Amino acid sequence: MTQERIEKFKKAIKRRQNNLTVILENVHDHHNISAVLRTCDSVGVKEIFVLYTQANLNEEHLKLNKRVSSGARRWVDVNFYSDVVACFEHVKSKYDKIYSTHLEETPTSLYSLDLTQSVALLFGNEHVGVSAASLAYSDGNFVIPQMGLVQSLNISVACAVTLYEAFRQRDIKKMYEEHAPMSAAQQQELLNTFLDRQLHREKGNIAKKIK
Repeated sequence: MTQERIEKFKKAIKRRQNNLTVILENVHDHHNISAVLRTCDSVGVKEIFVLYTQANLNEEHLKLNKRVSSGARRWVDVNFYSDVVACFEHVKSKYDKIYSTHLEETPTSLYSLDLTQSVALLFGNEHVGVSAASLAYSDGNFVIPQMGLVQSLNISVACAVTLYEAFRQRDIKKMYEEHAPMSAAQQQELLNTFLDRQLHREKGNIAKKIK
């Protein structure tokens, strides 16, 4: 591993936002999950939560398209849950607010939210949206303003628009610079994790070449 690679890790880790996350509930298309992961890495999200409660969905379904995610899975942790209570207990233990997208409720515009606080963003699946069980944990509902006739966005697009609004707000407050939310100790811990993953990957590549 080169020193240049280590410095790249350090730079990215310093910008990680450990008080911003995404929850995906029963999202069927793994291409969508892969695209969400790539966006999460781009704006510095450290981890996401994937909640599967439907019988036809399980952790095995969570095979991500490597081309779409561009390796983001290695650097963004995925917490998998099949139980609503366990999932949201974990989220609530780490994040202060949960905001959801749900068209049947009276929503607030995305651009009225304060996304510089500790927050989890909840997105439902491509067909029925967020379930009533998950909505019970939500602190508020938001919508992305749209001027067209369809009034819906692909889940990965909706997530990208939302996360980049969070990025915009956080960038203004210099949360990617001197006001970064991760402590020095937390940054060092994540660096150790990234170095371990990189070494494991390099060993795997060497083993493949030998074969």
